[in-house]
Amino acid sequence: MRQHLGTLPLVAILRGLTVEEAPHVGAVLFEAGFHLLEVPLNRPGALEAIRILVDMAPEGAIVGGGTMLSIEHVEQVYAAGGRMLVSPNFDGAVVRRAVELDMLALPGVATPTEAYAALAAGAHGLKLFPAEMMPPAVVKALRSVLPSDTPLMPVGGITPDNMAAYVRAGANGFGIGGALYQPTIEPGALKKAAANFMAARQLLMTPGGG
Repeated sequence: MRQHLGTLPLVAILRGLTVEEAPHVGAVLFEAGFHLLEVPLNRPGALEAIRILVDMAPEGAIVGGGTMLSIEHVEQVYAAGGRMLVSPNFDGAVVRRAVELDMLALPGVATPTEAYAALAAGAHGLKLFPAEMMPPAVVKALRSVLPSDTPLMPVGGITPDNMAAYVRAGANGFGIGGALYQPTIEPGALKKAAANFMAARQLLMTPGGG
């Protein structure tokens, strides 16, 4: 977990992923270098898609669920082999259960109050959501008051072009949705989008880059 969160992690958000699509989508993303894959639970077949991705994941990769709103969701994802909690909100009981199961916990927050409560519950990092309402200036303000080692990951409207501004403001990683994956996307288009995000990530990790 620490290794992933210390290297400008990119979480691929696969909203609407079908069981049929899961094998080729997983293959493209794992080959491109994505090691954190999230399948939101608010679509049919999400748990089975998680199982498929878990079975094909390379060593060190983590697959998990998104839009996890309850303890039941945590336990369902865990039973499917998922080891990551991502949510749009903060719920202390949900985060604590994920931590008890040794899952990577990335709850959604939008205020300092939520952020500190999430950290107190054991969150490993904070999903800043929705990022469209939290421009780099807001991320910079949060960074100034939160513990310096807290991973901050904007989610919502993230593209290769706006990552640098967030990193300069103090972001440590990103959740990437529609700019990377949409249901029925062609493999070639997915491969290109994945390569663009990985190239932006590599540039930002290079001294003086971005």
